[in-house]
Amino acid sequence: MTWSIVARDDSGALGVAIASRFFAVGALCPFVRGGGGALSTQALVNPLYGPRGLEALTRHEAPDAVVRALTARDPGRDHRQVHIIDASGRVAAHTGAACIEWCGHLAGHGWSAAGNMLAGPQVLEATAAAYIANASHPFAERLLAAMQAGEDAGGDKRGKQGAALVICTTEDYPALDLRVDDHADPLAELRRLYAVSLERFQPFVACLPGRSSPAGITDRAEIEAAVARFHAARNARES
Repeated sequence: MTWSIVARDDSGALGVAIASRFFAVGALCPFVRGGGGALSTQALVNPLYGPRGLEALTRHEAPDAVVRALTARDPGRDHRQVHIIDASGRVAAHTGAACIEWCGHLAGHGWSAAGNMLAGPQVLEATAAAYIANASHPFAERLLAAMQAGEDAGGDKRGKQGAALVICTTEDYPALDLRVDDHADPLAELRRLYAVSLERFQPFVACLPGRSSPAGITDRAEIEAAVARFHAARNARES
């Protein structure tokens, strides 16, 4: 009922982008932890895979071992799909034998794409090709471009409804967590929300407390200066 891409950026950021003809797909499927890994649990989704998988990845267990452990303890494994990436970019995936066609997964260096109930294998092929082709773009924009390419190639064969984008950098909390729960064109709405996030949210999150700065930035003038630098850098990249 879904397709997604999990990936690791060269900066070390980890992310999941996902779309489906399913309400609030972002509530149950994508899981990301900074410095640990990212995964998406799909088909007849098992949300228990998320916390268990991230804990194992944070312990630096290999993704293929994590997938085997998650599915081995699940009697419904044949109806599940899950794919995983760790903090070093290693990937693994499982598509159960009872998942509905078209279903499957595809992987390359630092990314994995997986889906079920799709229009065909071209959905994942287009998703992967767009992700690779947009390597010079910011991570979030690469993920969004990849998903749009998959949609343009047919996407979920039942239609559109929900989409989500989750990215973590250095922290357990996300640097970006956007959800579209019910929309006629969820990926377009996700891109709109991403554009809004650029106005203040993204530079503000970079000022919050974190592992390297337990208090973060509390001086409001410094926060405003950080927002200004963020926009200056973005304008310079786009010019």
